[in-house]
Amino acid sequence: MFRHSQLVICHYFLPFIFYPNSRIMERKQLLTSKELDVILHRLACQLIENHTDFSDTVLIGLQPRGVFLAQRLVAMLGKEYQVAGIQYGALDITFFRDDFRRGEKPLAANTTDIPFLVEDKKVVFIDDVLYTGRSIRAALTALQSFGRPSKVELLVLIDRRFSRDLPIQPDYIGKAVDAINKERVVVNWASQDGEDAVYLIEKQA
Repeated sequence: MFRHSQLVICHYFLPFIFYPNSRIMERKQLLTSKELDVILHRLACQLIENHTDFSDTVLIGLQPRGVFLAQRLVAMLGKEYQVAGIQYGALDITFFRDDFRRGEKPLAANTTDIPFLVEDKKVVFIDDVLYTGRSIRAALTALQSFGRPSKVELLVLIDRRFSRDLPIQPDYIGKAVDAINKERVVVNWASQDGEDAVYLIEKQA
């Protein structure tokens, strides 16, 4: 009987996630798997329109979550649109963040893998969510170690409008979202999280 009651409770409170200390996270789905797939195709087509064969363009995913988006786009460009030979890398910005030494716990670095020169190349940064813009500023600083590109563009899946601390705007936007500070945008990928979906999560007392 107790187990049955638990199942009934979980059924009725599916939109909520429970955490210790009486915190409740309310979750609203912003994008389904199908909607996300449509957006990815649109972003891929926009990249092709602006960069054609990508001979002078490199794609760089920002660690950690922007890498998953970049990998999906690179795979889609190759498989669906027959764009071969795309130069793709991953950039970690941990030690370039302006809050690097402000947290109580030390930040764990991810892997940087850029096996090509960016000198005089067009660089497209790829990230899942654009929030304050501070991560992008850190990425621009980190990129200086790899050369001087001719141009830098920014592609994001989710643009949290009206949340910017710095004058940074994306060139390619999957979806613009108006979210207040206590709300968090979470992007799930099937390869990592078991599903393709985007959620808006609000913490309540």
